[in-house]
Amino acid sequence: MSIRFDLRGKRTLVTGGGSGIGLATVELLAGAGAAVALNHLPGDNVATSEVQRLQAAGLDVTAAPGDVSSADSVSAMAAGVLGAFGGLDYLVNNAATFATKEPIPSANLDAIDEQFWQSVLSTNLVGPFRCTRAFAAALRESKGAVVNVASTAGLGLPGSSIAYGASKAGLINLTQNLARALAPQARVNAVAPGHVVTGWTDQWPKARRDYAAEKSLLKKVSQPRDIAAVIAFLCAGTDMITGQTVAVEGGYLLG
Repeated sequence: MSIRFDLRGKRTLVTGGGSGIGLATVELLAGAGAAVALNHLPGDNVATSEVQRLQAAGLDVTAAPGDVSSADSVSAMAAGVLGAFGGLDYLVNNAATFATKEPIPSANLDAIDEQFWQSVLSTNLVGPFRCTRAFAAALRESKGAVVNVASTAGLGLPGSSIAYGASKAGLINLTQNLARALAPQARVNAVAPGHVVTGWTDQWPKARRDYAAEKSLLKKVSQPRDIAAVIAFLCAGTDMITGQTVAVEGGYLLG
């Protein structure tokens, strides 16, 4: 994908960067000249292969293994990134978990136990806070930007589970408060994707996938690169947007 931004000299971390929206964002930002640290879970061989592929293509991408659901892991990962880059310009908090292979109906409360809540909230909500706090000083110094990847499930639409929707609604609120916390030096925004073609949604029945496209005004669903383009804009394309959440869902909310 082409991008009009010249990001040479910019330092970026994308969490959960080994696949889907995260990988598309890594490719887009690195393709525009940024040095990108691709965060992935330790031991993720697929993500490691993606880093090698991007490096072979001449892009400035390095691996930054770490688990955002763990405070200690985030601290170690942040130390490594700051040691390598000497600072940070853009942080993309994309790492998240559904904690389920299939959407869980809202009425099925018994499926949402304490462990499920802990897994989802620690990754999807506390994880972005951990990462932003770890890089706050660097982002203030560079007058940088944070982009959190939320979801239309955080805007009231059904998500993969009650816990997932709550985590993304919390992330939207966290985005507003982090914008206050990092102002005036750095900006914090969020993107809220609707249905995105990923390995997770590819497993859904065709009727469910078709419904998402038919209900949207544009009669199609997003590709990861569509979300990545908005993330890039919120990082580098504006100096006057902060505390906002941009829904990228082809008009599904109006359909």
